[in-house]
Amino acid sequence: MTERNVNQISDWNGRTGERWVANQARLDRMLKDYGQAAIAAAAPAAGEQVLDIGCGAGAGSLEIATLVGPSGAVLGVDVSEPLVARARELAAETANVKFQVADASRALLPVAQFDLLFSRFGVMFFDEPAQAFAHMRRALKPGGRLAFACWRGAGENDWVRLPMKAIAPIVGAPAPPPPEAPGPFSFGDRARVERILGEAGFVDVAFTAIDHPITFGEGETRQAAIEDAVDLAFQVGPLTRALADQPETVRQQAMPLVREAFAAKAAGEAVVIEGAGWVVTARNSAT
Repeated sequence: MTERNVNQISDWNGRTGERWVANQARLDRMLKDYGQAAIAAAAPAAGEQVLDIGCGAGAGSLEIATLVGPSGAVLGVDVSEPLVARARELAAETANVKFQVADASRALLPVAQFDLLFSRFGVMFFDEPAQAFAHMRRALKPGGRLAFACWRGAGENDWVRLPMKAIAPIVGAPAPPPPEAPGPFSFGDRARVERILGEAGFVDVAFTAIDHPITFGEGETRQAAIEDAVDLAFQVGPLTRALADQPETVRQQAMPLVREAFAAKAAGEAVVIEGAGWVVTARNSAT
């Protein structure tokens, strides 16, 4: 294995992947609006061949498989063995979708086979994104389509803004990552994404801002919903990384601060936070 994407591969085959599998159903519900917006922009048609990049547990792949019908097919690829195993379980009765453990940026993909490259939050983690997209574009038919959902800025997304701001008094504000480092918000800069896709050989790049509330915690009471949100924040997302090397005393200090942050977003039996993303579309320049 080369060093390309090795950190992401290790992460998603370790505790991060395990936690996502454990919370798969609720995470897919949280991200559903963004995935559906990207699918609507992609407009999969009957009989089409689709590659789902960073498919996770396969929610997008399964929905697209229904749209392309029995004459079409979907291949979902992801670096995470735990998530692909879960996808295969969920797709056991779906004949026109398959899943593969692979890094789409260097996998041996068939040339000019797919009508559509699709992704729901799976394309922001490549170490060399322009090369990755150029590699994947070769698997796309001439004039074929690209459509994906990605996050905008961290400051626009409560799932990172709220807990990280809450713990800043005890652990300090995290150093900002290098502007082009892989990560969930590395595609927040529209100009950068346009440059990457242009270098990779895509044309007609277009962006649609997608703002959807996310139900981050649920329960039979307001307090139960808050505790549910706190529990999820400590399992999945930036908080887990920020506190990973901290002693238990710091984690215990952090918990009431995070609880207070989510309490401000509690309404009835749910904690509803703000999320902000892009749906990006483009076309293969080859004709």
